[in-house]
Amino acid sequence: MDEDLFDKIDVGDDLEPVVREIDQDRINRYSEASGDYNPIHVDPEFAQKTRFGGTIAHGMLGLAFISQMMTNQFEYAWIDGGEMEVEFLAPVRPGDSITTRGKVIEKSEVDRSITCEVYCENQAARKVIAGKARISFLPGVAGSCAEHLDA
Repeated sequence: MDEDLFDKIDVGDDLEPVVREIDQDRINRYSEASGDYNPIHVDPEFAQKTRFGGTIAHGMLGLAFISQMMTNQFEYAWIDGGEMEVEFLAPVRPGDSITTRGKVIEKSEVDRSITCEVYCENQAARKVIAGKARISFLPGVAGSCAEHLDA
């Protein structure tokens, strides 16, 4: 990259949202990928009898959407130096449209890090996951994965 990614970021910058439609097939595919076959996720008959009244998506699926947004925005710096702390606020259900959003809320020149408010909201604008993500921009890390693969 011609210019260090860290230097291009300002407090108040909005992150480019990621939007994903949730259906039972996506939940089932996530179960297969993760090995988590909890019936609350994959068995509609079982899930109907729970306090949720139907199947719900894995919480980690929503975190994957946040991580995708962070990777899209911060490239290799997120992959190499990112961490999240979030709360799960509400279940994600088949039929939901989940939008992942974020905003840069802190930037530290001292340790070359930024902190973002991050969250997922459903089609009713209800937050289902919310928290913070922090990225450390170590010298030579910020950039695209391709730059690092060529090294």
